[in-house]
Amino acid sequence: MFKHMYFGLLLLLFLSGAAMANTATEVRLATFNVSMESSNYLPPGATGDNTVLATILVNGDNPQIKNIAAIIQRVRPDVLLLNEFDYIAMPEFGIQAFIKNYLNQAQQGSEPIDYPYFYYSTVNTGQPSPFDLDNNGKATGVGADAWGFGFYPGQYGMVILSKYPINTGQVRTFQHFKWQDMPNFMPTIKADGSPWYSKAAWQQFPLSSKSHWDVPLLINGKTVHILASHPTPPVFDGEENRNGIRNHDEIRFWLDYLNPAEAGYIYDDNGKTGGLTDNSRFVLLGDLNASADGDGDAISTAIKALVSHHRINQSFTPASKGGAENTPELFHAKYHTASWRMRADYVLASDFGFNIKDGGVFWPAKDDADYPLVGSRGASSDHKLVWLTLALTAD
Repeated sequence: MFKHMYFGLLLLLFLSGAAMANTATEVRLATFNVSMESSNYLPPGATGDNTVLATILVNGDNPQIKNIAAIIQRVRPDVLLLNEFDYIAMPEFGIQAFIKNYLNQAQQGSEPIDYPYFYYSTVNTGQPSPFDLDNNGKATGVGADAWGFGFYPGQYGMVILSKYPINTGQVRTFQHFKWQDMPNFMPTIKADGSPWYSKAAWQQFPLSSKSHWDVPLLINGKTVHILASHPTPPVFDGEENRNGIRNHDEIRFWLDYLNPAEAGYIYDDNGKTGGLTDNSRFVLLGDLNASADGDGDAISTAIKALVSHHRINQSFTPASKGGAENTPELFHAKYHTASWRMRADYVLASDFGFNIKDGGVFWPAKDDADYPLVGSRGASSDHKLVWLTLALTAD
C-alpha cells in the first residue's frame, strides 16, 4: 500500500509541477552566494570538509543559515542559483536537508518556501591536481594546487533550486572543458616571458574553476536555459595575475557560448559541441567576481562585453538602498551586490522571450526592519541575493 501511495505522490507532484510549468506567465529568478562552505563555520585557518555543512543542515538551527533562508523567503524566487554551497553527493544530507530543515520552515515571520526540483553536480574546486600550479615549489594537490582553489572536492559548489521541471536529459556541463582549447585564450606568463604552467599541467587544465552549466527548465511550455557559473576571484595570486586571467576567460566563455558563430570550439562533458542557438530564452546567473563599473581587480573586458551583449536585455539593473548607503560617494553603488563594494553577482536575462517587470538586490537600508539579516558578515553572507521578475513573451 505504501508503495502505491509513494508513486501516487510522485505522480501528483509531477502533474502539479507540469500544470504550473504550463500556466506561469511571470517568473522570478535569483542568484545568491550563500557562503555555505565549511570554512565559514570553522575557526580561522581550519579547512574542514563537506561533512561540516551536512552536520549543520541536520537540525535546522544555525542562525546564519536561518537568516539566509529568511532572505530567500522574503524574495521568494521561483528559480535560484546558490553559489558556495558545498557539494554533498547524497542530496538528503545536502540540498534536500537545506530545503526541508530551513526553507520549509518559517523564518523571521516569512512564509515557508519549497523547491520540488533541484540540480547539482561536481565542480573543480578542491579537485586535486598532481602539479605545482602556483609555482611555490610544492605540489600539494589542495588549495592553489587544486584544479579550482579548494581544500576538498566540492568546496564552494553550486546548486540550482526550481519550482519548475528541469529537463535533466538536456543539461550541459562544461567542468572538464580544457582551457587550452579556447581560441585566443589569455596567456599566463612568468616574469621572463615563459608560460606560467608546465606543459603537462596546461594540457590538463580545465577552464572552469567550478563549472559552467546550461540547465534547461520548462516554464509555460517554454524552455528557459539557466546559464550558471562562479568564476574564480581575480585575486590571491601574484604579478602573473593567473586568477585574474582565468576569471576573464571564464566569463568570456559565456560570450562565445551566446555567439553561435564563435561557439564551434566548445564541447560539453558529454562531447556535444557548439553554443546556445539564436532565439533561445536564457537567464545567466552567478557570482562572476567581476565588475563592469571599474570596481575591484578583475580584467573588465569580458564582463563589460557580457553585460552589453546584444542578446541580453539591458533595460534594467537590479539595485538597492543598502548598497547606495554603503558607499554614498559612488552613484553606481546602488548596483553593488557585495559588502566589499562591487557588483559581483548577476541575473542577466535574454532579450528574446522576456520583458523585465522588476528586480532588486536584497540589501535593506540600516533603518529597515530587515537590515539585521544582512547587517554583518556573520548575519548571512558578504554577498546579497539579486533577482529579476520576468514576463514570458510570445516566440
